[in-house]
Amino acid sequence: MTKEILKNARAGMDKAIEALKKDFTRIRTGRASVSLLDDVKVDYYGTPTPLNQLGTLAVPEPRLITIQPWEKKLVSEIEKAIFKSDLGLNPSSDGQLIRIVIPPLTEERRKEMAKQLKRLGEEAKIAIRNVRREANDAVKKLAKDKEISEDDGKRIEKEIQELTDKFVAKADEVVVVKEKEVMEI
Repeated sequence: MTKEILKNARAGMDKAIEALKKDFTRIRTGRASVSLLDDVKVDYYGTPTPLNQLGTLAVPEPRLITIQPWEKKLVSEIEKAIFKSDLGLNPSSDGQLIRIVIPPLTEERRKEMAKQLKRLGEEAKIAIRNVRREANDAVKKLAKDKEISEDDGKRIEKEIQELTDKFVAKADEVVVVKEKEVMEI
């Protein structure tokens, strides 16, 4: 029973870290990454369709993303969708291939992004602490129902706290790495 609580707590905390990493892929650094376009939806015959389902996305250079649509008539629709996406990107095309040059970030924009990264990191730590609270509540319930001894309850709560500390440190580490990436010119 207690192993299940620890296993669930670890899984919940892992999910918080994975969600943080996924959120970070959407934050534009000075480098090109096709994950920047993950949320871009293109009007494809009246249906909002993810961009990666309408063409081949590539990063041939560190500051360039190319999109080769599978249908030529989609070029203008894809360009419109990227303009509307609020990513601050300016696509250009030759009628067949769309090129997106990733401009270098200004110092002010980098500092703004660093704040956003810290906020997302804090949200991940809150999620981790919520998992800790749920696990501790489950342990307290077992102790109250006399399914485990009070000493076992304290020992498990200590293990849950150690797990929490480990995952909070991991979230901080992920933020520091991404922040370093954003701040480099």
